[in-house]
Amino acid sequence: MSERFDLADIPWQAWKNGAGRTREIAVEPAGAGAGGFDWRISVAEVAGDAPFSAFPGIDRCIVLLDGPGLRLQSDEGGIEHRLDQPLQPFRFRGELPLHARVLGGPSLDFNVMTRRGRWRSRVEVASAATTVDPTDVLLVYIAAARWQVDGEGLKPGQGRLVRLPSEPVRLSPEGGEPGARALAVRLWREAGR
Repeated sequence: MSERFDLADIPWQAWKNGAGRTREIAVEPAGAGAGGFDWRISVAEVAGDAPFSAFPGIDRCIVLLDGPGLRLQSDEGGIEHRLDQPLQPFRFRGELPLHARVLGGPSLDFNVMTRRGRWRSRVEVASAATTVDPTDVLLVYIAAARWQVDGEGLKPGQGRLVRLPSEPVRLSPEGGEPGARALAVRLWREAGR
């Protein structure tokens, strides 16, 4: 099953802790609340200094899409990370109490969350034509320039969610535009699930 999405058509919703807002692109199972999902992919806006919502048992990956970025700090000092380089995935455990400080203005961040022991994820950044092998779930998000995804033209902010793809998915930037970037998120169930 394959479905196209456009970020502009997805309504904003409040963060779990109410300190920011997000657009939920996809979640499993469908309609799962903030604590009941197996995996979730979203784009969040961080407009001011705020704590991140705690998600015990969840592995997280965050990618800066736009804006000056954030400084992430954990309360116990285990994490001190500047998320200020666009399209550089950063992974951390969701139960860690993190505080985000904005670095000069609002930022948009791409987020992947998977329930530890049930699902795993890999987030890759494509800048040239590539083929993504089948997995349980594949989500492609266009970050910059126009791309062809299995022959369908997509622009920034759009993407495609493919569940149980039977064949590899082909990604290719249109017209050889410099700076073309797409995110390919591969999700797969842990063994025995």
